[in-house]
Amino acid sequence: MADNGISRRRLLGTAGATGLALGAAGGAAGYAAAPSDASGPAGPGGSSSALASLGADEVMFHGKHQPGITTPMQSRGHLVAFDLAAGAGRKEATALLRRWSATAERLMAGRPADGEDTAVARDAGPSSLSVTFGFGASFFSRTGLQKQRPAALDPLPDFSSDHLDKARSNGDLWVQIGANDPLVAFHALRALQRQAAGTAKVRWQMNGFNRSPGATARPLTTRNLMGQIDGTNNPKPSESTFDQRIFVPDGGQPAWMAGGSYVVVRRIRMLLDDWEKLGLAEQEAVIGRHKSDGSPLTGGTETTEPKLEKTGPDGKVVIPLNAHARITRPDQNGGAAMLRRPFSYHDGFDAKGEPDAGLLFVCWQADPMQGFIPVQRKLDRGDALSEFIRHEASGLFAVPGGAAKGEYVGQRLLEG
Repeated sequence: MADNGISRRRLLGTAGATGLALGAAGGAAGYAAAPSDASGPAGPGGSSSALASLGADEVMFHGKHQPGITTPMQSRGHLVAFDLAAGAGRKEATALLRRWSATAERLMAGRPADGEDTAVARDAGPSSLSVTFGFGASFFSRTGLQKQRPAALDPLPDFSSDHLDKARSNGDLWVQIGANDPLVAFHALRALQRQAAGTAKVRWQMNGFNRSPGATARPLTTRNLMGQIDGTNNPKPSESTFDQRIFVPDGGQPAWMAGGSYVVVRRIRMLLDDWEKLGLAEQEAVIGRHKSDGSPLTGGTETTEPKLEKTGPDGKVVIPLNAHARITRPDQNGGAAMLRRPFSYHDGFDAKGEPDAGLLFVCWQADPMQGFIPVQRKLDRGDALSEFIRHEASGLFAVPGGAAKGEYVGQRLLEG
């Protein structure tokens, strides 16, 4: 299998499959996982017991799937990619995944890391901490495991909105950290980075955030930095097709990926100065939904199905043909879906005084060739939102299934 570019066989497999998943605000758009649900807001009128429970909330490390995929979105997140150090191979990677898995299990249970713990999170509970591990395409050649590399890790094609920084893209290993307390999240990041010393070094690292649980009087779908409600129709684990869309089935190939998923990570900068020059009606036409409550322009509530054929007094369709909500609808994309679980980010202001801010887009699927890739191609052909976003970094990683008690993440690959 070629290491560069998608194989002809897999490209042919997408012929006629224009948009087999949901898209994203700024790139394969779709719908974000719901944030964790505290019972009330902080401050006057809020619940002190709800606040106390935030720190006590614990996510299980062991299971069929890794944590951080269907885990409710946390308020703080770190995404980090590592490259194996010169001379490090399969043996060293195995030892590292053992260390990392043991540390993740301890930290997610609210216990200190083994060895010299920094005590950053000493006063906090687990705070819904989750740690997720994945492998990039380059990991397999670095460890002599080329024959175990999944076809789904063929490099993503180029897209018209790409302005990718290679130094902040891809990587041998990928780690996602989420928590509802920033100190707990940082503590986990620092512990894993310290334990990688001598085996792997940080290639890139990004920090993100979401609305804090309890920040609103009642649970609401979160908003992105464009002010748009973002997360209305994410596929739900209760749906009968959820597992087949999101997770590699038992008996799938390669066998070590059973229960796993493929994640596409994109740093999508929102060109907020340009976006904020638009009037409200213009912004709503770009998205195809009302900004106030996320309802479609054809009326109803946030969860009302849009009437794509409805026309206005001028004879034109109410939801423009290039509206983001129209292009990314599942019934416009073969019914397939990606599970979106993004974070917003803000990295200050550039030399022009423009905000370096946007979306750390994270989407999960059983196969990116049936998820992210065909939808992003469709967006490339005429999404009105494309004028206001720029993809600046990208990565694709194989995230194996969860570790059973006594196992570490990736054991079936590294010891198979």
